[in-house]
Amino acid sequence: MHPTLKVYDENAVKPYCSTRVNETKTWQSVALLDTHVNVQQALNDAAQFGIRYVLIGICEDIGPRANLGNGGSHQAWPAFLQYFLNLPVNQFNATQQVLLLGEIDVDDVMVQAQGLNNQHAEELAQLRKLCASIDERVEAVVTLIFNAGLEPIIIGGGHNNSFGILSALSKHSGASVNAINFDPHADLRPCEGRHSGNGFSYALKKNALQQYHIIGLHEQKNNQAIFDLIAQNQCSFHSYQAINIRREISLTDAIQHALAAFNNAPLGIELDLDSISFLPASAYTCCGFSVSDAEHYVYLTAKHSTAHYLHLCEAAPLNHPAGLTAGMQSCGQIISALVNAYLHAKTR
Repeated sequence: MHPTLKVYDENAVKPYCSTRVNETKTWQSVALLDTHVNVQQALNDAAQFGIRYVLIGICEDIGPRANLGNGGSHQAWPAFLQYFLNLPVNQFNATQQVLLLGEIDVDDVMVQAQGLNNQHAEELAQLRKLCASIDERVEAVVTLIFNAGLEPIIIGGGHNNSFGILSALSKHSGASVNAINFDPHADLRPCEGRHSGNGFSYALKKNALQQYHIIGLHEQKNNQAIFDLIAQNQCSFHSYQAINIRREISLTDAIQHALAAFNNAPLGIELDLDSISFLPASAYTCCGFSVSDAEHYVYLTAKHSTAHYLHLCEAAPLNHPAGLTAGMQSCGQIISALVNAYLHAKTR
């Protein structure tokens, strides 16, 4: 089908699914891709049959590790599937417009990264090279989705994957694009080798990204060089402190102000799960936003006329204080809520 894509069939989905009498579950409503033709043709056909949104997973944690952070983000996608696919179908959702595509195949890269210590300079350099190889796969697969006129919802992995996604959107549109990001970190670290902390830096350098706004940027979690870079480019932000501490602006007004400032270029919606308090993520925080705040952000941004995708990254179930099982449940529920906020905004 495609060298860097695992296309899901019924057998791949079955382990995540449960049944209940007199209830239709989401897994019984979403579509799977036709595997009898090539991926691009199958996606084009899906669009003709009424599909609008494509769920795609990335099971990697190389980006966060290459950023001197914690691993675990490779488990976010299965956490999402086991929760989302078993939600009941009713009048409030539009799962018949959703295609469950599968996951970008990074198994071989994850094997190469296994055991590499990010505290050793040579091994850190290896992690960053492996991260760059993932960029190419992400861009290739997401480009197929955009070329079919569909909107990808990309789940799992680190924020490094923003670069491949933005590159794909820019390539598809033939121009640089915009992004809004719900994140305590700007992810504008130097272009020092690829990792989860410089996806937007590389997108700016490549001219894939023009306007970039961060909602909830934490004033104590970004160095001065990053604030200088924001000032030097078409970047802007509303800080966590301005919204939640000093109460200079409400979250709703901050989001609407940011959206009003964008031009008509395609817009990417980015959300780092470490913006949410107590959610197991690559960078766990006790001082963040609520889940409902994050849902509100997704809902408002998805309503924007130029919104082209949703990227939910950095959830790491293993980092839950109570262990992996609790982390899978927590991450699955919250990621599902964010996906539903996007679909609700788009379909109602």
